[in-house]
Amino acid sequence: MPGLRTVAATRYLTPLREGGSLPAIVEADDEGLYVLKFRGAGQGVKALVAELLAGEIGRRLGLPVPEIVFAELDADLARTEPDPEIQDLIRASAGLNFAIDYLPGALSFDPVADGIDAELASRIVWFDAFIANLDRTPRNANLLVWHRRPWLIDHGAALYFHHDWPAFPAQATNAFPLIRDHVLLGAATRLSENDAEMTERLDARALQDVVALVPDAWLADPGYDPGAGPPRDVYLRFLQQRLASPRAFVEEARRAHAMHV
Repeated sequence: MPGLRTVAATRYLTPLREGGSLPAIVEADDEGLYVLKFRGAGQGVKALVAELLAGEIGRRLGLPVPEIVFAELDADLARTEPDPEIQDLIRASAGLNFAIDYLPGALSFDPVADGIDAELASRIVWFDAFIANLDRTPRNANLLVWHRRPWLIDHGAALYFHHDWPAFPAQATNAFPLIRDHVLLGAATRLSENDAEMTERLDARALQDVVALVPDAWLADPGYDPGAGPPRDVYLRFLQQRLASPRAFVEEARRAHAMHV
């Protein structure tokens, strides 16, 4: 799979005030519209790292994730914005940011009204357990329905071990019991059947390619212990160790599904 495109944000259109990161719809120099996540937002650049790694892993697994791009943001865009909060956010985010393709007219997924087949539900549950994504619950599904198809968005809460670097060894093999709260768990009847295929798709080369996409500037963390090795290597080891057999997160997802039904 080729690397990510880089676009330049040319116009700030409207904020999306759901959540605490204040993303926005922007227009770019390719005339496309994107949902931009700001590196200067309160959630910090680690949320962008999680968005990038999780989103690209999902795409390599064949899951419906909108196209991911890097969005170059010029601080001068702040001059045309009347809202001081948005001005500050743009200025604090000058440089490279994360963005996904905007899906016009998409609606929030309704777990009651919007059906989903067992195959796709199982693949999504496996994926979220693998990346330790705690933010796909009935309260906040982070799924959109566009052209009658579900799309996965908002993975900034995944890979949360990087908020506590010393927790890395334990988190890498964590069974992720929070999968019990997954919005699609009840429909995930094919976890066993999908496990081998999903694991094979994430071979050593695929994981290396995904981790290599993270910009160096996003990996600068004053709280990081350099004795653990370069942060990029830690992310790669985390993902590799989670895939190692036996995969505790798969067994936990199976158990949670059995309890759910």
